[in-house]
Amino acid sequence: MNSVLSVGQLNRFVKALLEGDARLQDVFVTGEISNFKRHSSGHFYFTLKDADAAVAAVMFRGSNLRLAFLPRDGMRVLARGRVSIYDKSGQYQFYAEDMQPDGLGALFAAFEQRKERLAAEGLFDAARKRPLPFCPARVGVVTSPTGAAVRDILQVLGRRFPAAAVVFCPVLVQGAGAAAEIAAAIRRMNEQRAADVLIVGRGGGSLEDLWAFNEEIVARAVADSEIPVISAVGHETDVTICDFAADLRAPTPSAAAELAVPDTRELLEYLAGEARRRTAALERELRQRRAALEQLTAQRVLRRPEGLLDPARQRLDATRERMESCAAALLRDRRRALAAALARLEALSPLAVLARGYAVARKDGRALRRAAEAVPGDELDVLLQDGRLRCAVLAANDTAT
Repeated sequence: MNSVLSVGQLNRFVKALLEGDARLQDVFVTGEISNFKRHSSGHFYFTLKDADAAVAAVMFRGSNLRLAFLPRDGMRVLARGRVSIYDKSGQYQFYAEDMQPDGLGALFAAFEQRKERLAAEGLFDAARKRPLPFCPARVGVVTSPTGAAVRDILQVLGRRFPAAAVVFCPVLVQGAGAAAEIAAAIRRMNEQRAADVLIVGRGGGSLEDLWAFNEEIVARAVADSEIPVISAVGHETDVTICDFAADLRAPTPSAAAELAVPDTRELLEYLAGEARRRTAALERELRQRRAALEQLTAQRVLRRPEGLLDPARQRLDATRERMESCAAALLRDRRRALAAALARLEALSPLAVLARGYAVARKDGRALRRAAEAVPGDELDVLLQDGRLRCAVLAANDTAT
């Protein structure tokens, strides 16, 4: 049983069929532009036709801003885009995403294929991009020695940052052998570590003139460079594979020089401003520290620091008094004990006994305790209180009378 569709459903169904065909979502079409209209929105509306047929086409503003030319009626072009249907009117259209004047079709197709293949390899990945040095001491320049590009680059470098040395490697930038020379120059700069940043490029020209910078050998040399590379090929609307492989794309050679080095005047202004900011910060810190110091010195303890010792002095005086009192009491006790001991010694002293009328007899220096220790005829020393007598023993009786 056949389904009954509304017009909108039919158009959406056909649109889904067209957009579901991968072959129609990335297709190149050649033809002549007619009925060209630039809408106030910035979108381009036109017809692509040849001797046999015509197709409505639209190029939205986001895509046509990248064009290096302005399309016009009668111009033959090679357009790349997708096929779909505008379901409001049911008209099938070609949605152009890129476009080149016809005659460059083969080169443009080769450019797109090469770009897609190298992108798939990861040659253009953001993770591969290296940052540019802030103040490079040496700037390498790989370009033609006779073109305007080198003069522009040198002029801008000299004006912005004359302290940087320029290491110039002249090369062919178009024609046979140009790509090999450019790639060799990039490799030589890296082998000799001749620069801190490289500017690789040339002035503007046609797609054929710029083709050396679309060659795979150049793209790989740029991507493999250990020195950060700024691609500066042609004018702002020119895009090359070298731009995708480089660490940074500049719209012109002059702009590349501006990106490669800082402006000395701006740098000096920045340093002067930084010096002012640091000086102000130091002065502010100094004021805060001075205020804190004044607050501390206003404290009584700092006005008269010896006051901290007053309690200790008082404790020392009290301790000294206690020690002196204890020493005096101890001395009195020791004197009393000494006097008592002396009295006891005095009572036991032989001299005290002699003072009471007793005498001590000695024989040969030894005190005699018994009469039997002496015999008649012995000579004795008799000790009295006030002197000594030398006596002879006439008789010895061991019984006291």
